[in-house]
This record gives sequence, C-alpha cells and structure tokens, in this order.
Amino acid sequence: MVRIDVAVSGGEAELRSLRDWLSRDPGARRGAHVELVQAEPSPGQMGVVTDVLQLITDNAWSAASFALALSTWRQTRPHARRITVRRGDLTVSLDGGGDEELRRLLDVLEPPTAPEPPDPDRDRDREQDQDGRADGGEGR
Repeated sequence: MVRIDVAVSGGEAELRSLRDWLSRDPGARRGAHVELVQAEPSPGQMGVVTDVLQLITDNAWSAASFALALSTWRQTRPHARRITVRRGDLTVSLDGGGDEELRRLLDVLEPPTAPEPPDPDRDRDREQDQDGRADGGEGR
C-alpha cells in the first residue's frame, strides 16, 4: 500500500471538489481509497494544519490514470489552482499543467521498480547468442 497526499490552493471547497471528481473516475475508484484528512505538520512547522486529500493505493493503482484525472479536474476549475502531491519524501507542485509537470508528477507517483533478479539461464543464453554459438562449442 502507498499513501499519497494531495493539497490544493483554494481551501477545503477545492479539495472536496477534487474528491468528488475522483469518486466518479473509474480508475481512481478501482485503485485508491480517497478521503479528506488533516495533513501532518512538517518537522518544525507551527500553526495551522491544512486539509489534504489522502489516497491509499493498492495493486490496481494506475499513476497515469490518476495524473490524467487530476489534470482534467484542474482544467475544469475557474481559476488555476496550485496542486501539491506528496508520496513519502517526494513532492511535486503543479502550477501550469504542462507536459513537464505531468512527467514530474508521474515520477513522484510511480513507486520505484525493483531491479530484476539475476537469472543464470537467461544470462548464459544471452552470452551464447553474442558468441554466435548455441551449443557452447567451437563455431563451424
């Protein structure tokens, strides 16, 4: 399970609008539990605690579907809203909604992939293909 926090400029009404939007999106409904919560203060932060949308994702999670839903919702708003998305220690802020921002958003949302474990058979086959010999013997 992965936790993602989303903050939106414009206050609680904008967060509720985004939550409602995501509740109607099939990909978000299928792959994430979405709720409005109070954000945990940053280390050393004092003062007002803001509300955020918290997404708890599962194996059916599609970061691309979420990024598209978020971008589409943002385009429906009468005023451009700053959206901040955090997964663990990674944070990205969306101001303009351009392609570069969406790429950065996907970098934050996509969990890192584990390196592929070594496979001695695959590595041996690859070496044989490079030598041009399938039987490991001398070339004819």
